[in-house]
Amino acid sequence: MAVPSYRSYLINGVKFNTKEKDDVQTVQNSGVYLLAHTMQVASAKDKNPISNMGFYGVIQEIWDLDYHKFRIPVLGCDWIDKTSGHIFDELGFTLVDLSKIGHRNDQFVQVKQVFYVEDSMHRGWSVVLSMPNREYNDVIGDDVLGDTRIECEPFTRGIPNVDTFDDLVGEFWE
Repeated sequence: MAVPSYRSYLINGVKFNTKEKDDVQTVQNSGVYLLAHTMQVASAKDKNPISNMGFYGVIQEIWDLDYHKFRIPVLGCDWIDKTSGHIFDELGFTLVDLSKIGHRNDQFVQVKQVFYVEDSMHRGWSVVLSMPNREYNDVIGDDVLGDTRIECEPFTRGIPNVDTFDDLVGEFWE
């Protein structure tokens, strides 16, 4: 029995596309993020074990697993290498090099959607951005009073100090 595969799939109000489908569209829906909760210790002397690790990837396949009583969509992804394909820039943005594919095991997962924007300051790198789901329900009312809230994660890890920022822009302000 063959597993049904798709180029596009709607999951909980979020549309996911394969990279192949994204390449012929103006919108991007193939970028994904997975937050892994784990305990990783480098050595016996390691006092700061890593507990949460983020992984970024691009959807290559979408499968729909049918277990007769329920169905589960899973996404086959190429994952960005954590060592050579992932950095944080001086302004706190997360950058990934989409050509640096890393971990090839466990390609099929359930993930959160992100999108990638080419970074003009760092050639070959893309800025990671996340957005709220495009579909939401106004549970309370007709939004006459502005009671519907959409929360979005920040794009950066933090804002740099003013002194650091002055060093970055240099003579522009003088």
